Amino acid sequence: MKKDKADIVLETRQVTKKFGGLTAVGELDIKVHKGEISSLIGPNGAGKTTVFNVVTGIYRPDGGNVYFNGRIIDGKKPHEIVALGIARTFQNIRLFPDMTCLENIMAGQHCRASSGMWASIFKTRCQRQEEERILAVSEDRLRQVGMAPFKNELAKNVAYGNQRLLEIARALASNPRLLVLDEPSSGLNHKETDDLIAFLKSLIAEDLTLLIIEHDMKVVMDISDWVTVVDEGRKIAEGRPEAIYNDPLVIEAYLGKEEDETVTHTGNEK
Repeated sequence: MKKDKADIVLETRQVTKKFGGLTAVGELDIKVHKGEISSLIGPNGAGKTTVFNVVTGIYRPDGGNVYFNGRIIDGKKPHEIVALGIARTFQNIRLFPDMTCLENIMAGQHCRASSGMWASIFKTRCQRQEEERILAVSEDRLRQVGMAPFKNELAKNVAYGNQRLLEIARALASNPRLLVLDEPSSGLNHKETDDLIAFLKSLIAEDLTLLIIEHDMKVVMDISDWVTVVDEGRKIAEGRPEAIYNDPLVIEAYLGKEEDETVTHTGNEK
């Protein structure tokens, strides 16, 4: 299906990332359109998280460019990219474990704070108003993910599923235009996964765009408007989820490799 170029929020053009002699991502072109949920899938080691790390400024590409709303952003630092409107979560949850849930979300708004050192020292009116705004936004995001009762709990003491939601709430607190989620359903049970799918779909009404790495094909099929498949760092297919699910190249590269890995693992156990 042909799409309007004006609606492209994120685009990578010929992006390449190498680690020594290994090409983790090779000349990758992807496009993420406004108001859609796009998924990036592929077997383990396909380069998916490396793509996310390039997009969010953790890695600088060795070739090609990353565009956000038509502007080149590769080479910018992670906090600069957050300030532009891209927020992310990680496959391995990265919270401040000894801070409360509310404090974790407040920390997610540092890029939106404008009061300087002197304003903080002397508690100026502007600084007090900013603190009140940060607190209000944080409490609102906690309510949005159903975690208001846990606002004073330490992050390390809440259940794993709630930690996942807390990390999403913290990303949302930065007021992003693009939300980048790395394996958001990882470790969740069926009920938590279904609730997550419904919640992420609801974010589109906030004028958000989502880019997701996901291993659960049920989630991919339920949530995605568009799917890009990578294998060994290169794009092998893209399209609507139903087309991708039945693509022979995807079945061979993605599903086939999972079966091979299972057989190898069973053999090792013997």
